[in-house]
Amino acid sequence: MHIPKTIEQTFKVEYNYKLYFTNHLFNHSNTLFADIISRYLKTSRVKMLFVVDEGVANAHPLLRKDIMSYCEHYSSHIEFKSIIVVPGGEQVKIGSEHLDTVLQGINDFNICRHSFVASIGGGAVIDMVGYACAIAHRGVKLLRIPTTVLSQNDSAVGVKNSINHFGKKNFLGTFALPYAIINDSNFLETLDQRDWISGISEAIKVALIKDKLFYNDIVELSEKLRNRDMESMQYVIYKCAALHMEHIAQGGDPFENGSSRPLDFGHWAAHKMEHITQYAIRHGEAVAIGMAIDLTYAKLIGLIDQTILEAILGAMKRIGFNLKLPISEYQIDELINGIEEFREHLGGELTITLISEIGKKFDVHKIDTVKMNEAISLFL
Repeated sequence: MHIPKTIEQTFKVEYNYKLYFTNHLFNHSNTLFADIISRYLKTSRVKMLFVVDEGVANAHPLLRKDIMSYCEHYSSHIEFKSIIVVPGGEQVKIGSEHLDTVLQGINDFNICRHSFVASIGGGAVIDMVGYACAIAHRGVKLLRIPTTVLSQNDSAVGVKNSINHFGKKNFLGTFALPYAIINDSNFLETLDQRDWISGISEAIKVALIKDKLFYNDIVELSEKLRNRDMESMQYVIYKCAALHMEHIAQGGDPFENGSSRPLDFGHWAAHKMEHITQYAIRHGEAVAIGMAIDLTYAKLIGLIDQTILEAILGAMKRIGFNLKLPISEYQIDELINGIEEFREHLGGELTITLISEIGKKFDVHKIDTVKMNEAISLFL
């Protein structure tokens, strides 16, 4: 009897997820949240566990009451279980303490694959809760409700979830799509100025590598954005999120099996700066400085000219970004080590995304460390 040495099958899985825009999500007259839940399971109530960023809970003291009242009002669709409050910011991703808190809640309240966890908070909380949901029961349903500019236009829009481990950002993580994302502009109104501005860096990033017209719009709106004009910010969030989702769906590598990660333009330095400063710097602030470094490096190796460089850096400063490095000259070597850590995180060959013109990315696979040192030194 002949037994073949290989068994091979191929299958495809279609993914679908939606990003909704709304205001005052948990007002009884706003049916969006209840509609999303009822469309998932029409025949019975769906168990719902909420995880809320402590900073958001403090800024919106009626939020927990509003959530419980909303769930009671729509109790024909929603079986409210509990609200877990966790710290906000990058500290929530360090180690497993807060991850275990969420996993304990999923276990204690019998959250299963046909139940939902709603994560309400900034990007770090969204990341950590998403990781918990991905590994509990091999995947429970996740609703992301991001509350910062950066999470609404970038981090909550993607397919990644993670925590930090071994001193490395996002060392433990998964690729797992949320069931849906809900952007509620009301949460943005209580952001401090640093968080309002920092998220704009991700819009600048995606515009520089993908869409010159969008970049021009950001430049034109720079003063309005700095002065907290909500209409301008909503446009920037919408356009940035749309480009991000388009890249995931149509970029050909949604789960990053290759070595190119264009949406991480400016991020090799950003991730390392966050670690060196023990996350005293916001992710968006670090991305702005990381882009400034890489743009300067691109100029030094002849990819872009001085005029383009000065125009981009000037636009970022007008919006309100401080492009001064938050580290000392004695930590430059440690920062440059972030390039190798970035390669390790990607796997395969080193791929750093730069630009050759506004709206056009350019990947490089090696870095001239002398010129990179020169670029970094200009921001000390």
